[in-house]
Amino acid sequence: QVELVESGGGSVQAGGSLKLSCAASGYACLGWFRQAPEKERERVATIDPRGTTSYADSVKGRFTISKDNAKNTLYLQMNSLKPEDTAMYYCAAARFLFSRCYEYKYWGQGTQVTVSS
Repeated sequence: QVELVESGGGSVQAGGSLKLSCAASGYACLGWFRQAPEKERERVATIDPRGTTSYADSVKGRFTISKDNAKNTLYLQMNSLKPEDTAMYYCAAARFLFSRCYEYKYWGQGTQVTVSS
């Protein structure tokens, strides 16, 4: 019954902005990951039940993760986009047990983000 559905991807020129959304279930730990062809999956940003956020060094100051608990929706605001941000972006969730977020093993289908120079 767990469903994670991303939306908001598309093509944008360098320096532009894009906002991704994810219809999420009731999992407390949520995050955004991305993967480009022939590259390993990269953690972009996560947010825990207390609202504490964490970002990859490559996106700090440019991306903002947030969530609306009432709407069960996760967001990723991406500003000052660069060509290297081009990737398939995935919404993911993890269990929150014993005050910890465990492995992010629940995934959405992905939404493509392409940034041109």
